[in-house]
Amino acid sequence: MDKRLDRNAAKAKAYRICCWVLVLILAFLFTFPLYWIITGSFKSPQEINNVDPSWFPKEFVLRNYEKLMSKRAAPLFDFEIFGLTIEGPKIPAALRWLVNTVFMAVAAMIITCATSAMAGYVLAKKRFYGKTILFSLIVCAMALPKQVILIPLVRLMSGIDLYDNIWAVIFPIVGWPFGVFLLKQFSEGIPTEMVEACRIDGASEWRTFTDVMFPMIKPGVGALAIFTFINSWNDYFMQLIMLTSTSNLTISLGIATMQGEVVVDYGLLMAGSALASVPIIIVFLIFQKYFTKGITMGAVKG
Repeated sequence: MDKRLDRNAAKAKAYRICCWVLVLILAFLFTFPLYWIITGSFKSPQEINNVDPSWFPKEFVLRNYEKLMSKRAAPLFDFEIFGLTIEGPKIPAALRWLVNTVFMAVAAMIITCATSAMAGYVLAKKRFYGKTILFSLIVCAMALPKQVILIPLVRLMSGIDLYDNIWAVIFPIVGWPFGVFLLKQFSEGIPTEMVEACRIDGASEWRTFTDVMFPMIKPGVGALAIFTFINSWNDYFMQLIMLTSTSNLTISLGIATMQGEVVVDYGLLMAGSALASVPIIIVFLIFQKYFTKGITMGAVKG
């Protein structure tokens, strides 16, 4: 009996060791590109282009960041009121591009989470004619590539005078059907008796949603917030089509415009990529708890 227990304990220990080794290997593979970008942004051009790779900078230089901040300038903000254009102070264009990208991603995240939470609640807990057809259309729209509707989107944004405006990138992301689908599945996990109890107590629909439903689907909203933020941040194709002027570019578009036609400045590219990765990391750290909980709840429910 003791030998059998010893064998089981040895097997469990070996299994844990194998799991830890696998996790460490995967962690290294996932974090190495970020490490290479951050360290590469502090390397000199000679060290970056050297045939033998340098795993750590032999000498830390800030030339790439200085070049990123000094190549172009743009106003901190600019908007038009009654035909009068108001501009803010001039700052490095890279900072303006970063502000544009953060505003785009945060605005898309907030609006998408709010509208998807309300739509998911209605589709999960309300009865009305055409509900099944409407949800079927939403599911079918998830399989529709954005490139298919790109020309109508451009014409629509031009028609409402939003082309070459940051909102021309935000509004198509807000219409992402995945958010409605995700939060509908979370809302269906909430007992209907709780909604009926709120109705009996005289609570309005808005009060029922904000005080009962929304706190219970908060893990799903947190997961959707991360998905939306990353999706909007990385939607290079839509940004490339909708944005043209220098002051309205995002950080990825702006860095691309700094590249030469023949020579690629990898140091500048890595410095811009390192700067652009900071907000993504911060958002993930803030919503990590909700993201993990949302993934595990979805897995248990399925």
